[in-house]
Amino acid sequence: MAKTKTSAPPPLPRSYYKDEFDWAPNDLLDECSTLNSVEDVEAHRGDPALYNFNAFHKTHDSHVLVCRVKPGVPVCGDSRDTGGNPFFFLYQMVLKRVDLRLPLTSFERELLTEINTAPAQLHPNSWDFVRGFQILCGYLGVPPSVDVFLHFFEVKKQGKSLWMSFSGVAGRIILTLFQNSFKGWKAKFFKIRATKHDPTALDGFPLYWTDKPIQ
Repeated sequence: MAKTKTSAPPPLPRSYYKDEFDWAPNDLLDECSTLNSVEDVEAHRGDPALYNFNAFHKTHDSHVLVCRVKPGVPVCGDSRDTGGNPFFFLYQMVLKRVDLRLPLTSFERELLTEINTAPAQLHPNSWDFVRGFQILCGYLGVPPSVDVFLHFFEVKKQGKSLWMSFSGVAGRIILTLFQNSFKGWKAKFFKIRATKHDPTALDGFPLYWTDKPIQ
């Protein structure tokens, strides 16, 4: 006898999250991921035998687990929705176009901690600055430093944007500005969890959206 496919439980109403995150504007509570299926994850996993630009992590890296997001969960959600199990959200664009690799480097963790900002709270364009700075440091043979990065870049919120951004400090420009901003990235984010192989993969930086980022 064929098994009956059970339907997923309906998403919690926005009013639930409004009570839990009373500081969050409605636009933020409405920012939910459309990547809700196993197929969405598998489509970007890449060939585990190759260093594929579509793949989430480095070859044979088992430190993190990339998961789908339940429908209706806002990007500012936290571990109250998962019974206390830690995770963080990350936009697909940062993995696919910025080529960020997981787990985060010590520099990336320290930078997020310094500006009190979660990974999904930083605009994808600004993640490109972070990656570019690390690549430049690698080319010069010097370790990336948060103090040096923040000498060349300042963090701020652009207008009514929900996300934090980096911009070059006047007179200290080392990376040119984008001609075109990334588009089509909103409402497309994954949940990132640590695996049993490295329970510390999520340590050392804000996992969840903060209501008081450093500006």
